[in-house]
Amino acid sequence: MNFDHLRTTYFEESAELLESAYSHLAALSENRADDDTVHALFRAIHSIKGGGGAFGFDRLVALAHVMETLLDLLRDGALAFDAQLTGLLLRGTDMLADLVAAERDGNTLPPGVEAELANAFGQAASKGGAPQEIKASVAALPSVPTEAASGWHIHFRPHPALFRNANEPLLLVRELRRMGPVTTVVDLSQLPTLDLLEPEDAYITWNFTLEAAVPRAKVEDVFEFVADDCDLAIVPIAEAVFAGDASEITEEHSPALVQQRAVSRTDTPAAQSVRVDVGKVDRLVNLVGELVINQAMLVQLGGQLPPDLCPGLIAGLETLSQHLRELQDGVMAIRTQPVRSVFARMPRLVRELTAQLGKEARLIITGEATEIDKNVVEQLADPLTHLLRNALDHGIEPPDTREAAGKPRVGTIHLSAEQRSSRIVIELNDDGRGIDRARVLDRAKERGLIAPDAVLTDTEIDELIFLPSFSTASVVSAVSGRGVGMDVVRRNIQALGGRIAVESRFGSGSRFLLSLPLTLAVMDGLVVSVGADSFILPISAIVESLRPAAADIQNLPDRRAVLCIRGGYVPLLPLHQRLGVRGAVTDFSRAIVVIVESDHGGRLGLVVDDLVGQQQVVVKSLDANYGPIDGIGGATILGDGRVALILDIPSLAAGGNVPPSDPQPAFETSASLH
Repeated sequence: MNFDHLRTTYFEESAELLESAYSHLAALSENRADDDTVHALFRAIHSIKGGGGAFGFDRLVALAHVMETLLDLLRDGALAFDAQLTGLLLRGTDMLADLVAAERDGNTLPPGVEAELANAFGQAASKGGAPQEIKASVAALPSVPTEAASGWHIHFRPHPALFRNANEPLLLVRELRRMGPVTTVVDLSQLPTLDLLEPEDAYITWNFTLEAAVPRAKVEDVFEFVADDCDLAIVPIAEAVFAGDASEITEEHSPALVQQRAVSRTDTPAAQSVRVDVGKVDRLVNLVGELVINQAMLVQLGGQLPPDLCPGLIAGLETLSQHLRELQDGVMAIRTQPVRSVFARMPRLVRELTAQLGKEARLIITGEATEIDKNVVEQLADPLTHLLRNALDHGIEPPDTREAAGKPRVGTIHLSAEQRSSRIVIELNDDGRGIDRARVLDRAKERGLIAPDAVLTDTEIDELIFLPSFSTASVVSAVSGRGVGMDVVRRNIQALGGRIAVESRFGSGSRFLLSLPLTLAVMDGLVVSVGADSFILPISAIVESLRPAAADIQNLPDRRAVLCIRGGYVPLLPLHQRLGVRGAVTDFSRAIVVIVESDHGGRLGLVVDDLVGQQQVVVKSLDANYGPIDGIGGATILGDGRVALILDIPSLAAGGNVPPSDPQPAFETSASLH
């Protein structure tokens, strides 16, 4: 019998159970739990244990049994919850997640990594009169080998993202050389050609021979901070077997491997499907997209017929449109999933980093049930991890410093998500030191990122932290200091069709705002014409449209135009100038102004020739097929078969309006894409 399907189902269920366990533990740590919370936590651990036993995952079962015994004592009232016990259960759940991930991906965790934790569970359970079976469970766990070999062969293969996580292999080599003589063999087989090389990716593999009688644990300590960013094998010289010049350690020594788990130490494995293969859902979404395009074509053709010629056809097309909208909503609901799967990973990251940095912080999470496109959720983990690391390292101060400033010793980070119209907004707030703008400005000038005599506004200074290679850290650490991180965050968010902005008050904290599309597949849009071209405006961003009177249009001293409306002023942006389209209406009083609103509440009047109509559009990415275009968020196919570009409102708003006599073409013309 083929058990692959059953194993896949078990790991998916385990991911859901671990998410549930973390949620219940969060309730316990915040003193908002009841008896049902403890029972639910017990059931989650028990279910993981039961499934693991069926597949022979002995280490996982042993640790889960120890936790289960402790939780049973808590359910019976023999033990009472306190902060220390809750922290112990969190650590146990973290280790259980690692063991599940290791079994899922065929990796082997080092022997004994869970033994110390299990002993702590045993000691805690003994206070409540633990039964004899817990001792047997602890004894069944593999012990930590402590003997020192005469030397070690070390195979170190960094993952591509190692540099982006602020790590430096050279520092590891120096630490090894402090222990004794080191021979190094470099493997360049994964180094691509120059045209394919990514400057921020790691490609080189190292094989070290350390000729020193030191304990394995001491060697492992050297690689502690990069354990999540590499494949690592440490084998005694007497046992190592090598293959060719690359000096790769063979799989027969897998018990000694200290390999990267499929998810980082901050990860809780996320389910890859909702009991339906992801590929099937994606194919269904693509088919719905094609139906939307065909429906738009039929509606346009039907609109060209006299109304009395074929009334049944017109009515049928209207019914088809309604049913297709319902079908699209249903398919999109299948494709979406709560952001909880990503948010659940963050508490562990906070716990580990606060311990590493010697700080105290608590993470408050709200809105984790907010749903978003599955593909967006999968890409959120890295940006949120970078932002949290940044908040803990640069934002939250050490406890004594906070106390001296009149703040609580424990810092607070608030991570939230909510749906606003057709977008998901994720906020990360901290009550740390905020952005020191004077230092940021000085550092940017020192590194030549801006001109020495540049004068910037507070908002422009805050934006400097997103520049490549920018960092205010004076010392490179395992957490930060290389200037690799925030620029990657912005690039990743933009790749999802989203934006990121920062607000900060020095001494009070910072607020990062991520705005992401609810779905990457289909959207409601307003088709507008500019010259001979058509563009799509997202309906969710539109406030109103009007044909302005000449008296309502005024020019500022810099010749930029504004619209006077209801006692206020809205800057105008002529799309034909911004996008370099020829043959458009240049007299604003004969054009149409569509007032749109960005995520930050700022309004902008887009000047277009005419409004064509509203329709659903299938969003196609331009980055992969054409290249990024400033002000353009994607493309779609209209009912007449032509290609229309989808405007990126925040990007246009950030670029501002342009003087009427100063066209700024972003590209030749959208007609070149038709």
